[in-house]
Amino acid sequence: MSVTAAKGFLACGVRAGMKTEGLDLALVRSTEPAVGAAMFTQNRVQAAPVTVSRRHLAQAQPQAIVLNSGCANAATGERGELDALATADEAAQLLNLSSEEILVCSTGVIGVRLPLDQLLPGLAVAAAALSETGGGDAAHAIMTTDTRSKQTTASGAGFTVGGMAKGAAMIHPQLATMLAVITTDYPLRPGEPERFLRPAVEHSFNRISVDGDCSTNDTVILLANGAGKVERGEATDQEFEQSLAQVCHELAEQIVKDAEGFTVLMEVNVSGATDEDQAVAIAARIASSPLVKTAVFGRDPNWGRVMMAAGSAPWHGSYAELDPGKVTLAFNGTQVLTDGAYIEATPSMEGVSCVIDLDLGLGDGEAAYLASDLSYEYVRLNAEYTT
Repeated sequence: MSVTAAKGFLACGVRAGMKTEGLDLALVRSTEPAVGAAMFTQNRVQAAPVTVSRRHLAQAQPQAIVLNSGCANAATGERGELDALATADEAAQLLNLSSEEILVCSTGVIGVRLPLDQLLPGLAVAAAALSETGGGDAAHAIMTTDTRSKQTTASGAGFTVGGMAKGAAMIHPQLATMLAVITTDYPLRPGEPERFLRPAVEHSFNRISVDGDCSTNDTVILLANGAGKVERGEATDQEFEQSLAQVCHELAEQIVKDAEGFTVLMEVNVSGATDEDQAVAIAARIASSPLVKTAVFGRDPNWGRVMMAAGSAPWHGSYAELDPGKVTLAFNGTQVLTDGAYIEATPSMEGVSCVIDLDLGLGDGEAAYLASDLSYEYVRLNAEYTT
């Protein structure tokens, strides 16, 4: 069900022919007046759908989302932006909405024009296929190198939060190539969705890393239509906030577990930092280090690589604070360093997860990251991506 689990949402996934096989065009819409927000990639090279969706959000409340796979419509110049606008215009006509109420998302190969001759006829099919049970097909339609769809839901007292996402590579914070759509029947007022969405994204999609590359198309969208008829209060707001955080975290974890070439889930926990921001910087550096990731792939508890990464976390033109003599480090619960001194220990590195706990002994700052290992298969897949 995912994005159609909440009341008042329809979705579908259809084949328009933009990929060599399978579903490649998704449509999500609210049947009740909705409010929404989105967070986008911070990459300086931003895809046309990001530019258009950002503009539309400033002009109107979003009521529907068009998502295509097979083409990123990024680095396509003015023509790419016109193609994204044409997509929104066609969807608006089909759904009896204004163009500004349509958000557009694309994923696939960068530098290729959007095939409107396939996409626009596909939109007509998609508009007719919208249903309360179409969430699963929508989640499949946005996949590229994903091996499985990513969906989840969470419920509170009288409301539901549902979400779908795609992503398997080019995953790194600001944002993590990934797309995510989250829907809820919890009642929010204009301007409120971003207040709830931003912290949920910061602690989920912005704390995962597959390969350290920041995409041109990353987008996370939240639509809220109030169809659950919940009577709001401080307690219900907190419950909604927790449900939204849960959905974002679960989708982010599903992305990492489906990373290209994935064999091990890395959980990096940093505590004892001078402050939270520096803890985040150090956790991010460890989680994205190719040397740490390849060691984890080889089931090698090479703690020296973790220390190297932790000590070189970029921070305001220098590196985050770290005193080697105060560090405690453990792999999968087995300490290898205590107060900077090596302990004769052999952590178990078998299995599909590796938990790295690093206590800096400096303060109260803490942060957690999820990441994948870096395998031979990752290199092969990305070496052959367009060839």
